[in-house]
This record gives sequence, C-alpha cells and structure tokens, in this order.
Amino acid sequence: MFDVAFSELLVIGVVALVVIGPERLPKVARTAGHLLGRMQRYVNDVKSDISREMKLEELKKLRTEVQDSARSLEQSVSSEMKALEQSVDQTAQSVAQEVLPTGPASPEKKA
Repeated sequence: MFDVAFSELLVIGVVALVVIGPERLPKVARTAGHLLGRMQRYVNDVKSDISREMKLEELKKLRTEVQDSARSLEQSVSSEMKALEQSVDQTAQSVAQEVLPTGPASPEKKA
C-alpha cells in the first residue's frame, strides 16, 4: 500500500516517543496496530466482494450466451423438423396417389 522505509519508521517512532511519552507509547502502538488490522480486513473484504461481483457478472453473461445458443439450436432443429415433416407428407401423398387410382375402376381389376 504505502512505501515506508525502515528509516522512516524509525523517525516516526522517535517522534512518537518524544510526543507521546514512554508510558503511553505501548498502548498507542497497540491501538494503532488494531486499527491497522481492522483496516486491512475491511480492504480485503471489499476486494473479495468486488471479485465475487465480477465473477457473478461473468456467470450471468455466460448464462445468457448459453440460453441464446440453446434457443438458436432449438429453432434450427424445429425448422429442420418442419421441413422433414413436409417432405415426408409430400412423399406420402405422391405414393398414395400412385397406389390408389383416382378415376373409375379399370377392367383389369374386375376380372
């Protein structure tokens, strides 16, 4: 997060010792450590929440893509099935017309 060198920490420690005093410095350092820890946990929680939301958005996009692909496939299969049914119906009608005569009965079949 912050680039703080050891020499900078040393200067901060000396200034804190002079300003706060040796009696209260351990308590202040402990409190500062607790606050820093809370802040780090909060930042980590926010990062994980953002990451989770990004993954959720990606999953939603993937779901919509899969649903669109499924609809497209369903429409394609449906149109192919209709075309096949029409072809079968036409073939059946032509076969029925060839097998069953539409005119008066022929003399060959009466005998």
